[in-house]
Amino acid sequence: MPGTVPDPTLDPAEAPDTATPARAKTAPGSGKPSSAAARLAKMGLRRSVDLVLHLPMRYEDETSLMPVAEAIRRAGLGQPAQVEGEVVSNEVTFRPRRQLVVKIADDTGELTLRFLNFYGSQTRQMAEGVRLRVRGEVRGGFFGAEMVHPTVRPVAPGEALPDRLTPVYPATAGISQAYLRKAIGGALSRTPMPETLPRPVLDGPLARLKLRPLSDCLRLLHTPPPQESEAALADRSHPAWQRIKLDELLAQQISLRRAHAARREKNAPTMPRREGGLLTSFLAVLPFRLTGAQQRVVEEIAADMTAPHPMHRLLQGDVGSGKTIVAALAACQAIDAGYQAALMAPTEILAEQHFRKLSAWLEPLGVPVVWLAGSLKAREKREAVARVESGEAKLVIGTHALIQDTVRFARLGLSVVDEQHRFGVAQRLALRGKAGAAAGPEPASDTVPHQLMMSATPIPRTLAMTYYADLDVSVIDELPPGRTPIVTRLVNDARRDEVIERVHHAAAEGRQVYWVCPLIEESEALQLQTAVETYETLVAALPDLRVGLVHGRLPPAEKAAVMDDFSANRLQVLVATTVIEVGVDVPNASLMVIEHAERFGLAQLHQLRGRVGRGSAESVCLLMYQAPLSPTARERLATMRETTDGFEIARRDLEIRGPGEFLGARQSGEAMLRFADLQTDAWLVEYAQAAAEMMLERFPDAVETHLSRWLGGREHYLKA
Repeated sequence: MPGTVPDPTLDPAEAPDTATPARAKTAPGSGKPSSAAARLAKMGLRRSVDLVLHLPMRYEDETSLMPVAEAIRRAGLGQPAQVEGEVVSNEVTFRPRRQLVVKIADDTGELTLRFLNFYGSQTRQMAEGVRLRVRGEVRGGFFGAEMVHPTVRPVAPGEALPDRLTPVYPATAGISQAYLRKAIGGALSRTPMPETLPRPVLDGPLARLKLRPLSDCLRLLHTPPPQESEAALADRSHPAWQRIKLDELLAQQISLRRAHAARREKNAPTMPRREGGLLTSFLAVLPFRLTGAQQRVVEEIAADMTAPHPMHRLLQGDVGSGKTIVAALAACQAIDAGYQAALMAPTEILAEQHFRKLSAWLEPLGVPVVWLAGSLKAREKREAVARVESGEAKLVIGTHALIQDTVRFARLGLSVVDEQHRFGVAQRLALRGKAGAAAGPEPASDTVPHQLMMSATPIPRTLAMTYYADLDVSVIDELPPGRTPIVTRLVNDARRDEVIERVHHAAAEGRQVYWVCPLIEESEALQLQTAVETYETLVAALPDLRVGLVHGRLPPAEKAAVMDDFSANRLQVLVATTVIEVGVDVPNASLMVIEHAERFGLAQLHQLRGRVGRGSAESVCLLMYQAPLSPTARERLATMRETTDGFEIARRDLEIRGPGEFLGARQSGEAMLRFADLQTDAWLVEYAQAAAEMMLERFPDAVETHLSRWLGGREHYLKA
């Protein structure tokens, strides 16, 4: 039955193949999977092998008993204890609230069990005279030592203890640990896990790891004997965990390499550089010289676009490094070759900034540039779509509106996706699928445009080696000349009046100021200064200055008008939410105030700070915080004060918060790495890469088996 999970009571003789969906219990008379099976399916547990690979997050040691007196003596130490005794009293009380109070006793003493939430069946289960085995933390209560909501199991006198640690699995509402243990135990018994790593791979690139057989490792992790190191199992440094992580990383590396190879088998329009064309004219009128780093990545992109297979390149560059001009040059190369180019950005403010800048550069050279966004009026949108479909529009810039069904390109040859981590797989695929007639009157179905993805969030090396190994990466590691260093200072919120005076002083010197707030309106949950309230405060405190307000809920026309006024220096202070995080370029702005900076992530703080320092004046970023700071917030703010290097900030952000900030929606909501941790296991990646290379070259059957086991069809996330 597709998409279902195994019945824990399934006879092993009826076991399905590990690569196929397992059988599930069905709701009586419905023919549909039970609610438990449906919940497991939502967790990704659809096949027997999925259950086998659903590994414990921790263990409980139920292999020994502690006398009640000893457990009481250890009360308050924060350590669980397991005791066994006979129920001597069972009472439902109503003061101070309804609760079930059960007392058990052994030869050494008496212990209270307290249940604040309980069912009638539990009251009967723990009736007087019943022998219970209970596990929990003993605490000192008002009436003596007690366990609150312990794990309880009725047992027979002398019933044997488990000889293995008890696994505790990741679960979801409606799925009990008992159900999971039974389901996983059944899957383990009926699901063979033959070795997928060929002997030459184990004896070659992986020899130094001395890997144990996978089947042995899985059985140990599901049911470890008590002599195994609990610490090594808990922190996942145990050799069995090492094998699991290596296999997972290997599946990832194989799938990334296959995705890269599959793209190279597709057709793409070839776009050789044309002497004397648009590209030459554009370079001739540029009012500045490209940096060495910009020239290098322009050559890398140009070479990709001359090839007959699609470019799939990620352009990384710190804030202010000049990625937009590189994208413009790539667009010129595509237009010179007779194709259209499209640039998609995640927010309307960022997309509009690109449109203004690129149309100012290209329209004087005779290049029609079209703006396409959700805020356009119906007539304007129809006209823009018609220009795109006819081929009149050579460069199309916009938001998600570019991928609507009504938008058809005549000859799309290049798609540029800015801040690519903010888009999902389906969105990037949709833009790539707009190739239209790019290959001629009857384009081949496998013809796709070249794709350039841009990110101002530098990706640390370990992340690039894992999640982005299928991409070609270009890095702009040099800022344009004339950029002034940004001085970053931390300021306690109690000094707000001094900060307002600093704003007034900067404006009096002819400079402009950003004041960024995390919320738009008052929130009871987070007592933060809001953008609206801050705007009103600054208007009152700075009557001689013009103050503007912009946030995501403003109508697009109002938002654009405020941004126009700030860009033209008709506003001295701009109060904003994070809508100005990327793309806003006002060289005269030299002071940035970030309110409640402790609430922002490192990458976001770095992006916001990058809105200043774009001119010749000394720029300052003031990070206002509200004490007391958590250790993580203190670490983030210290990092911002210590460095302006985006790559160093990205490395520290990866340490603090993990890979989510960098990956965004790349995985279409599915975590590709469940077990390997890039902080502790990055050293395994090179082994996985070497093994992937050998398996792809020599062992294609083993590759298919390995991917089926570990990904189960989830390779789709790599297609964009």
